[in-house]
Amino acid sequence: MRRALAGIALAVTSMVALSFLIPLALLVREQARDRVTTAAEQRAGALSPVLALTTDRADVQQAVAELGGRDRLAVRLPDGSFVGTTHAPPEALDRAVRRRETLSADTPDGWVHLQPVVLPKDRVAVVEAFVPGADLTRGVWASWGVMSLLAVGLVAGSVLVADRLGARVVRSSRGLKSASLALGSGDLDVRVEPDGPPELQEAGLAFNTMADRVAELLAVEREMVADLSHRLRTPLTALYLEADLLSGTPGARRISAAVAQLESELDSIIAAARTPLAAHPPGAAAAARTAELTEVVALRLDFWSVLAGQQDRVCERSFTPRPAPVRFGDDDLAAVVDALIGNVFRHTPQGAAFTVRVERTGGHAVLTVDDAGPGVDDPEAALTRGVSAGGTGLGLDIVARAARACDGDLRITRSPLGGARVQVSFALADA
Repeated sequence: MRRALAGIALAVTSMVALSFLIPLALLVREQARDRVTTAAEQRAGALSPVLALTTDRADVQQAVAELGGRDRLAVRLPDGSFVGTTHAPPEALDRAVRRRETLSADTPDGWVHLQPVVLPKDRVAVVEAFVPGADLTRGVWASWGVMSLLAVGLVAGSVLVADRLGARVVRSSRGLKSASLALGSGDLDVRVEPDGPPELQEAGLAFNTMADRVAELLAVEREMVADLSHRLRTPLTALYLEADLLSGTPGARRISAAVAQLESELDSIIAAARTPLAAHPPGAAAAARTAELTEVVALRLDFWSVLAGQQDRVCERSFTPRPAPVRFGDDDLAAVVDALIGNVFRHTPQGAAFTVRVERTGGHAVLTVDDAGPGVDDPEAALTRGVSAGGTGLGLDIVARAARACDGDLRITRSPLGGARVQVSFALADA
């Protein structure tokens, strides 16, 4: 923008300067010519009364010397002789004598003015005034040089002013851009100092208002999440009491373990909700850790296999023998696996089989979950948060965000078992 403004100022000012400079230069040249030619005509006119009184050669020579000199004035006497140095073409002199008309003409050496003087007895004398070529343009080049310097100064000044204005606009725009990037990265305290043109100042004020509103909304939302998570502790306490009443039975142990895990997850949610957003940018904490995909999947599959046995579901697993480390935390990766397997139990009838497979393909580790349920009619809608049929859509949204954080992707297709196939890829940490 700064360069563009300077270029516009240069072009506009140059055109304006040229539009005035060219006519003014021509006018200066014409004025210089008119000044010297008018003086020459006046000298020729001053000699005419002398010729009317006398044509004596000595008197005419003295008058010529006094008025302009033999190089600037010349007289053709009625007898055809000349006083002074003539510069006019012979045909012009003959025409002035015959037609008795005043003539002016340019010559190779300059400019001549012929003024006939009619004397008694029908005699004609011609006064010739001569202006050298150097006198016709005397001072013109100096005037042109001064005008050119003034035009260059005007153009340079306008470009400098435009550059300063552009620098101010660019500085304000860059400040607004930096603040926007900082706000996008999680710095909710960033604000801008409105500067520059009125439009950019209004944009800066609007940005500050938006940032204040975003910080306020996020604070309210995070406190709401923390409060809702904390309210779940009441039913958890009731489950603990029920587990105590069933103490000593295998079911009580499983209930106690599940409640303990749920309480741990709630503690993590509350801590994350109360942590400032800038302290953990999206995906940064997860990407800083590494987990073995096969181990996490096997551990979570052991947990779900108990429920699968109770519902008469056939559960098959297939894991790659090669290591499959991914840049993702164990807890976050476990949440992804729980979301996928939990969808199988939630959206397929009891007794529907499912398989879980982990394999390496190129630089990615791929987790595949197949089921024998009804399948997914609209995969795009299933990936839309809050639109999934029969649920909130949060499970697949968690999986999709995890895949994107690990440079992978999520695909939903038809399973060989007849139901849905969900494939999640994660970039390998050792790739």
